[in-house]
Amino acid sequence: MKEIKAIIRPSKLAALREALRDFPGFPGMTVSKVEGLSAPSRIGAPRHNLREELVDFTPKLRIEIVGPDDVANGLVDLIVRICSTGQIGDGLVWVTPVDRAIFVHKTVGSTPDSH
Repeated sequence: MKEIKAIIRPSKLAALREALRDFPGFPGMTVSKVEGLSAPSRIGAPRHNLREELVDFTPKLRIEIVGPDDVANGLVDLIVRICSTGQIGDGLVWVTPVDRAIFVHKTVGSTPDSH
């Protein structure tokens, strides 16, 4: 299994959600509101005090998907295609291996290792 995490622009969520609903084998996703500061946007910028630095963060969304290995590359390609504007700040997608994932509702009345 793989975990796919993506940081995207909030304005891209609706289009991404629709595209993912049509993706064969799409397992579902979690969406969290986050804030980010891209390093390239800070190059050459004058240093300010901490209060000013904290307001420079940009609202983003973090998408998290855990699914089978065989759909991971397709999901990443879809996320990049749908969420790209060609501008700095479009976001980032990364994939990590998942050793084990358990649906909590499926463990009631049985041991988690039996699934």
